[in-house]
Amino acid sequence: MSKNQVSRRGFVQTASATAALVGVTATAVSQSAPAPAQGANDRIRIGFVGTGGRGFGAHVKNLAELKKAGANIDLTAVCDVFNVQSDKAADYIKKNTATLPKQYVDYEDLLADPNVDAVCIGTPDHWHSTQAIAAMNAGKHVYCEKPMTKTVEQAIDIVDTWKSSGKVMQVGVQSTSLPVWDKARELINEGTIGKVLQFQTEFYRNSNIGQWRNYKLTRDMSPKNIDWQRWLGAKEGLATDRPFDRAVYRQWRRFFDFGAGMYTDLFVHRLTSMLKATGLRIPKRVVGAGGIFLEYDGREVPDVATVVADYGEGVQALISASMCNEDAAYPQLIRGHHGSLLFGNGEKFTGLDFQPERPQVTGIGSLHRDTKIRHEVGEVKNTTAAHFKNWLEAIRSNQPAHCNNPPDLGAAAVIAVILGARSYREGKVFFWDEEKRQASDVDPGWSDQWVARSRAGGPTQHVPGWNAGDKGSALKTPEWQSLEGPWIDGNDPAA
Repeated sequence: MSKNQVSRRGFVQTASATAALVGVTATAVSQSAPAPAQGANDRIRIGFVGTGGRGFGAHVKNLAELKKAGANIDLTAVCDVFNVQSDKAADYIKKNTATLPKQYVDYEDLLADPNVDAVCIGTPDHWHSTQAIAAMNAGKHVYCEKPMTKTVEQAIDIVDTWKSSGKVMQVGVQSTSLPVWDKARELINEGTIGKVLQFQTEFYRNSNIGQWRNYKLTRDMSPKNIDWQRWLGAKEGLATDRPFDRAVYRQWRRFFDFGAGMYTDLFVHRLTSMLKATGLRIPKRVVGAGGIFLEYDGREVPDVATVVADYGEGVQALISASMCNEDAAYPQLIRGHHGSLLFGNGEKFTGLDFQPERPQVTGIGSLHRDTKIRHEVGEVKNTTAAHFKNWLEAIRSNQPAHCNNPPDLGAAAVIAVILGARSYREGKVFFWDEEKRQASDVDPGWSDQWVARSRAGGPTQHVPGWNAGDKGSALKTPEWQSLEGPWIDGNDPAA
């Protein structure tokens, strides 16, 4: 243990009064007055829980760069169960910001530190909910890596805590800080593509060693240097107890105890952005498919997977990918009755294209199906830095909803992909009950409701924010439909 590293027992002995003051309960937080806005001259002191791959490379490094660029922040504490990672992060912060942060092994000690105003959580998925809720209840603002949670129930709990605490929480899908999604939302709401019907998105990859085995195993990863039980969370009911294994520790995304592979690690990226563009939230019906078709390396999560999600607004989402074929990925797009918004692949978008349907359908003779209308929105070179800036701005203005990926959006995305993973594993179709805020495998009559709507002649459902009336969402009735109808007692209904 380094001289600046504080054990839980030692910290409590030397700062029990402070810990008692900030260790408030959720009830106390919800009943307290909202915290005043943090002014531009108020320094935001940030602690890091989990300083491994993403926690160090994205969180520590980007915030250190923002501080060097003039952001009024201090990086005051780091917490990690692996002392090598903790020391590496602390040394980096000292070298790049001239501040030596305190080091902790137990995240609760960091949350009790009065010199921490906000925390960045970069731990494995199964810890996200526990630590994010504890942080908000301790009066800290939160930046939590995606996926926001490991279970549906945890997602609901985080949203409730976020609302009651009044704290600012950003979920780390950094691509939601791209302006392209706001532009897409604008075009959709004004009826440019007509009634929104479907969107598709992907996250294809390829590897000759198996996904997530690129995280290197090193000899210093050992029970001597890693607090295995604290990482595992078996006593907290977060995972099944098991012997220490370097591969489980470092390549945990391969195993269902800690995440859901491509469903939660990759699909949640793309789905969150699409939800931001369309305004949709939790789907009403979800089914998942896939399998381990090539990567037979001891993993539990599939290497080919697909999620199909149907929304109550009459929109279908298709999210699909392979971890063993990358160059033939299908493009990301949003389809409407009058045209589609085309994004391409990846997430470094400087704009999007509108491709209209044929004029015989749209009635717009000036637009032909081979026409693409480009909408430029500008380049964001470092989306992670932009995402952190957005978070800090929300903290300073005391506007939790100002975040580009707040918990209600984070919950909508993660619930869909979690249900997709469960569908794959359990062989069930899941339906969302909005009133009960839970999923069930009992069909409430999903197909029947659409048949009933068709027989009644509508009305057409639209995405939230739609303000284009019937534009692109009403059909013409051809003259010959006057001949439609059942013949009762042999009588022609058109007679």
